[in-house]
Amino acid sequence: MHSEKYNYRNPAGRLMMPQMQKDRPWLIRTYAGHSTASASNALYRANLAKGQTGLSVAFDLPTQTGYDSDHVLARGEVGKVGVPVCHLGDMRSLFDQIPLEQMNTSMTINATAPWLLSLYIAVAEEQGADVSKLQGTVQNDLIKEYLSRGTYVCPPKPSLKMIADVAEYCYTNVPKWNPMNVCSYHLQEAGATPEQELAFALATAQAVLDELKPRIAPEDFPAMVGRISFFVNAGIRFVTEMCKMRAFVDLWDEICRDRYGVEDPKFRRFRYGVQVNSLGLTEQQPENNVYRILIEMLAVTLSKKARARAVQLPAWNEALGLPRPWDQQWSMRMQQILAYETDLLEYGDLFDGNPAVDAKVEDLKTGARAELANLESMGGAVASIEYMKGRLVDSNAERLNRIEKNETVVVGVNKWTEGEPSPLQTEDGGIMVVDPAVEQEQISRLDDWRSGRDDGAVQTALMALRTAAQNGDNIMPPSIAAAKAGVTTGEWAEEMRKVYGTYRGPTGVSGSVSNKTEGLDELRDKVNAVSDQLGRRLKFLVGKPGLDGHSNGAEQIAFRARDCGMDITYDGIRMTPEELVASAIADDAHVVGMSILSGSHLPLIEELMARMTEAGLSHVPVIVGGIIPDDDADRLKKMGVARVYTPKDFELNAIMGDIVELAKQPETARLWTH
Repeated sequence: MHSEKYNYRNPAGRLMMPQMQKDRPWLIRTYAGHSTASASNALYRANLAKGQTGLSVAFDLPTQTGYDSDHVLARGEVGKVGVPVCHLGDMRSLFDQIPLEQMNTSMTINATAPWLLSLYIAVAEEQGADVSKLQGTVQNDLIKEYLSRGTYVCPPKPSLKMIADVAEYCYTNVPKWNPMNVCSYHLQEAGATPEQELAFALATAQAVLDELKPRIAPEDFPAMVGRISFFVNAGIRFVTEMCKMRAFVDLWDEICRDRYGVEDPKFRRFRYGVQVNSLGLTEQQPENNVYRILIEMLAVTLSKKARARAVQLPAWNEALGLPRPWDQQWSMRMQQILAYETDLLEYGDLFDGNPAVDAKVEDLKTGARAELANLESMGGAVASIEYMKGRLVDSNAERLNRIEKNETVVVGVNKWTEGEPSPLQTEDGGIMVVDPAVEQEQISRLDDWRSGRDDGAVQTALMALRTAAQNGDNIMPPSIAAAKAGVTTGEWAEEMRKVYGTYRGPTGVSGSVSNKTEGLDELRDKVNAVSDQLGRRLKFLVGKPGLDGHSNGAEQIAFRARDCGMDITYDGIRMTPEELVASAIADDAHVVGMSILSGSHLPLIEELMARMTEAGLSHVPVIVGGIIPDDDADRLKKMGVARVYTPKDFELNAIMGDIVELAKQPETARLWTH
């Protein structure tokens, strides 16, 4: 931290400014993990050798949603967006030769956070670590999962109870661990305005602290408050984003002091990590993303008062697919240059007393307080989930409308679109592709693990876990015991499902037309004309097969299709191809649209198309959207997919026009490709 020295005069007698000690840099992390635990371990050790100062673990979707790698819902998802961790052996491999007592580890995990932390603690104990010295964070924020990311397992109330279980356990046993990152990152990706991001995140923190307060002795509660941290997003409007962070600091201090009576300022500090905005990265002219990432990083580093404790940056090519080690290294070097080459850390806050900044911060705080009061009047964050989801979908629709109308300029997308081919996109397509064989290899290791464990010990551990959940006890101690006994991720989560039930979150897309139909008259006329020809309203089925919970794109397609006058079906995330085909039959759909952003499009669409044919629906056009390389798009079209859309296809009205044409001529339109 800064310590001011006395003022002094130089030999000419001029009064000099106080000298300042240089701040320590923030934790430098890279969000990483893919394929297998051993491959991810090699990546972590390489990144640490390059100067990374903390780890940030990305888990694959089956691990995040509580399924083992051989579950039917895991098909095509294993190792794609993160590392699969099915049991203690996988966790051992993940951190092989990495001393956990000396590491600061962030695990981006929510629904299965108690379980993954239990595995981490078990491995640390095997290494001989003093568990009380472990440092790091589990994200452990389920409310934003219902709103934006979709990796929830259980309903909100028991999920809130499990969040509190982790916090209560860590406070006593792992006191340096942050038991929860209130995560506003995905709220912004789902369309949140700065005021919504502030209010929804702070409401989530209040819900957790309200749940925790009865569990913690009053004299210890302020220190418990001090362990809650945040994980935020920083977008391209970096002045607004910097002001948002200063508003977060002020509002959190205010809440801790006034709502919870925390007197010690150190327990009221707003402590946060950040990944800058991946939503704004473009598939078009992807090299421009390097500048976007740098500018966004400035929002969370320039202001000392609101500087991040940890920063992780996406890579320039994440709109195209999985970044390679070199791509991640480039983003890490960006952090190191700012932290070690510039003089940023030699000064106090650069914005204190700036009238423009002060005014913007006050505006944001006023808007956030109003939204917080609104949420409070509804009963708090848990009771307001459906309301918040609807507000996010509406805000995201407004954001996309501004881009489509060129009111928001996105360089290379809706302005200055002509450019030279990127030399960074080499023969491999400029991304890393996970070998499909990884999935079967992971399943084989899982089979070996099950056959080599003590089944009696596993059943005893599962019974203890179930009993604790049924009795309302803290699930951390039996979860750690289950980890040591050899229980798998899917088995742990299944016990939680049995006791607490499952949940399907709101989609945020109502059946009623919105007030955003301006400029849609021509499309609405076309939909009406085609509906007349078909003898009923054009029926469009929107689906998200697999475990991918990034539903923003599907929601906006459904939202626009509804406003164009189509009869839509969108039942939300995590549907199997079998369920979606059954829905297409029940609804007699004219067009079927699938959204997949996890990289599992090939196996999932292959199964969907086979089931469509078996059901006699081969005449129904299928369109697919996602982060899909050109070669994969060609393969999808050979399977019979009529159109393939990627992030560069940002004009939703053009997609709506395609749907109308496909519905009008289903037999011939399938032969025409986008």
